[in-house]
Amino acid sequence: MEESAVLELVARLAHVLADERIEYCHWKSNAYLDRSASGENDLDLLIGRSHGERFVGILLRLGFKETFAPHEAALPGVRDFYGYDMPTGRWVHVHAHFQLILGNDLSKNYRLPLEREYLASSSQGNLFRLPAPEFELLVLVIRMVLKHSTWDSILMRHGSLTKTERRELEVLSTEENLAKMGALLPLVPGLDRSLFDLCLRSLRPGCPPWTRVRAGERLQALLRAWARYPHTVDVLLKLIRRVTQPFARRVLRIRPKNRLVNGGLFVAVVGGDGAGKTTLIDAVNAWLSAKFKVKTFHMGKPAWSLTTVLLRGLLKVGTLLRLYSFEGDTYEQSAGPHGLPWFIRAVCTARDRSLTYQQARRFSSSGGLALCDRYSFPGFMHMDGPQCEGAVQSERVTGLRKFLIEQEKNFYQHIPPPDLLIVLKLDPEIAIQRKTEETALSVRARSTEVWGLDWDAVSGHIIDASRPRDEVLAQVQALLWEHL
Repeated sequence: MEESAVLELVARLAHVLADERIEYCHWKSNAYLDRSASGENDLDLLIGRSHGERFVGILLRLGFKETFAPHEAALPGVRDFYGYDMPTGRWVHVHAHFQLILGNDLSKNYRLPLEREYLASSSQGNLFRLPAPEFELLVLVIRMVLKHSTWDSILMRHGSLTKTERRELEVLSTEENLAKMGALLPLVPGLDRSLFDLCLRSLRPGCPPWTRVRAGERLQALLRAWARYPHTVDVLLKLIRRVTQPFARRVLRIRPKNRLVNGGLFVAVVGGDGAGKTTLIDAVNAWLSAKFKVKTFHMGKPAWSLTTVLLRGLLKVGTLLRLYSFEGDTYEQSAGPHGLPWFIRAVCTARDRSLTYQQARRFSSSGGLALCDRYSFPGFMHMDGPQCEGAVQSERVTGLRKFLIEQEKNFYQHIPPPDLLIVLKLDPEIAIQRKTEETALSVRARSTEVWGLDWDAVSGHIIDASRPRDEVLAQVQALLWEHL
């Protein structure tokens, strides 16, 4: 393996595991370990149970985050951890196996209780500890037969080994490894040489289907006591998932993602015009959504609720009938005095922002990562906070206006701070140069407010938005990963 291909995070993990003498090995697909070391493939590590807590502690110290796999992919005795290699921007996915769980990808129905023997056979390789090749061959043959040489697998068009699986089998099927198989077969009660040879033959190209099915059925019968559920249930489950999973992905567009064991996170990004809020959120969304449940929200210009659609529709009709003039949206820094339609629109915006907050909070409370573009800080930030009270003089407040002012304040008061607040600070003069499609007056006003506020008062993490875009993104990624 070329040392240059190894990610820094992977190398650190391997070195710490060796230094602390953790009982483990990289237990499968070692013919392609270079791909795992470079982040292209997952790291499948088998861990001794007595070293489990120490192993997890090492991962957490190195910045890995534990996740819950989607329900259909979750397996007993297998824990998932994700690390982020900052220098390359690549993910490192560690499958921590405390049990050898094998079978078709749709069910993984069999546990092979050879973990102690498998780990005892391992020795230190160039990077990770690796099992003895004859052990790896034994387990590979069992894995591939359960995965490809059963009648249901063939029926579902899973009967052929992939190119990488065929190469792995060829690499391990040496005369030396096959000669050692006799000493290993007794570890699997009932597995004799004739059945092993039949299983191996069933995996060769050109093997007749009936021979493959016979090998698969005999092996499944032999492993019946080690199955997680009965054979008929296993077959039924595979057939159902073979239909429902593609339908969910392709038709319903449902793509289950990982959820962080630590829980979700509500992240808000604020900044003046030209600071790059939306661009940053799009980049962070693309980065995290590849692995985790992520959803973006826009609190500055929230989606209209049905109530807002109806009320603003009526106000639009009034404008068209020239019952009153349109005074501009509440997103803009317009000066008073204002008519009732302006107040109604302001209350609608406050209500929609409150609803957007609730949606984002529910999503993060369910384990997702909510990314919010702009945020509302009543009593702190005017730009995305209450507007009505400052638009009137106290002696001129009528009963209806007073009611609308109180309603708006009430909506904003029910928006507490996010879990993580990221502030993109940009010099107002630089903002004017970037945001040329808007007036310098409006850009300066909004940017000056963000520039001048004391963000420590709301626990904001300040990022210098004048830096190059890639540098800003890298800082935000490091900050987010630290808080997940």
